[in-house]
Amino acid sequence: MKHFSHLIIGTGQATGVLLGKLIPTKATIGVIEADKVGGSCVNYGCTPTKTLVASAKTFHQAQRGDFYGFRAENLQLDYGKVRARMNSIRNGGSKGLTNWMDNTPNVDLMMGTARFIGKKQVEVNGEACTADHIYINVGTRPSAPPIPGLDAVDWLDSAGLLDLDKVPEHLVIIGGGYIGVEFAQVFRRFGAKVSIIQRGTQLMPREDEDVAKAVQEFLEEEGIDIYCHANTLKITQKGDSKEVEIQVNGEAKLLSGDQILVAAGRVPNSDTLNLESTGIKTNARGYIEVDNYCETAVKGVYAVGDVNGHGGFTHTAVNDAEIVLDKLFGGDRTLDGRNLIYGLFTDPPLGRVGMTEKDARKSGKNVLKAIRPMSRISRAKEMGETKGFAKLLVDADTDLILGASILGVGGDEIINMFATIMHSNIPCKHYRKVVLVHPTVSELMPWILDGIQELMEEKGL
Repeated sequence: MKHFSHLIIGTGQATGVLLGKLIPTKATIGVIEADKVGGSCVNYGCTPTKTLVASAKTFHQAQRGDFYGFRAENLQLDYGKVRARMNSIRNGGSKGLTNWMDNTPNVDLMMGTARFIGKKQVEVNGEACTADHIYINVGTRPSAPPIPGLDAVDWLDSAGLLDLDKVPEHLVIIGGGYIGVEFAQVFRRFGAKVSIIQRGTQLMPREDEDVAKAVQEFLEEEGIDIYCHANTLKITQKGDSKEVEIQVNGEAKLLSGDQILVAAGRVPNSDTLNLESTGIKTNARGYIEVDNYCETAVKGVYAVGDVNGHGGFTHTAVNDAEIVLDKLFGGDRTLDGRNLIYGLFTDPPLGRVGMTEKDARKSGKNVLKAIRPMSRISRAKEMGETKGFAKLLVDADTDLILGASILGVGGDEIINMFATIMHSNIPCKHYRKVVLVHPTVSELMPWILDGIQELMEEKGL
């Protein structure tokens, strides 16, 4: 039986952060990985998809040559080279992490599926391991909705879509969340016909209606067919063709495509661990329950990353690891001390932090809202990137920002500025005084607060 000071199950992004602090202590560290080193972000998520996003945007921009004043004729997509670039980057990331662990004397990387056989006992490849501290970082996996006929059809999840060696002729996407929306734009720009089937009344149901509507508008402008409030009745396959029968507002419609992407949610991999033998608790959806420091019901066993249900993003997984390390080595970070922040990497991208407008209204706070279109920002006009808008929500009683949604060029970067402002509790009146670089998109963010000031004056605040 092997014994470690620290045992990490899974190699997603939180693992690299843990290793960075634990390795210098010279403590013995075991790491178990059942699939590909690097987890979903490196292999199936952020790294490969954002590489495709960049290729798709560049190809799209080249087709806008007439708008910018140049001629770009006979443009041709070489999808083989697109995939080669993607694979080079993601495989490099996975190999880099593997080599780091293999060449670190106090780290033992074990490839295999882990399962608990006791509170602090884990079995892998038939061998039992124990540890003083255990970190569960097994992530989530795509889930398939109960659609009649789906089991008999060759469908793809987000990982399988990346393995295609050619662009689909017609990609039918079931699910209008963040994954479905990003892939829809990418493959439409690569030349595929794309259809999105969304069961809810809007794309990205967690977003405000105005944000979802704006995203739908620019996707439809690019030729993507979007069916909201649509129920998928049945799927059949005839040769290479898949037929998807849907009902939209009571009317039946048949979609035929050569590829189907199911992007209708994810489930935690906690069910692979035999947690019944440990006393570790999960909620009704299978996510591992943790305290404010990511510690489970078993002392010394932590759950970090997507599997604990407190984020579902690479950056929240990284922060989970930082919270655990603060608990072990001294620090004050906690789960309840962070604001929710994330990006949707369409073109233009969406960056959002804090509350949505609908959540802010429900909170009972005295909410003030200001919106400015990107079309009124000089830098956006100069770049020819004027789609979208910026929206700020402010608490009139405290003058603090409650939330921000930046849908527009640079929105995925600009949102980090608002995260800093919110975390630091900087009142709007102080933020308004900041001098920012011209010409940029971000320099006009304080200008949006003029709308807040006008509202406060109207209300006599």
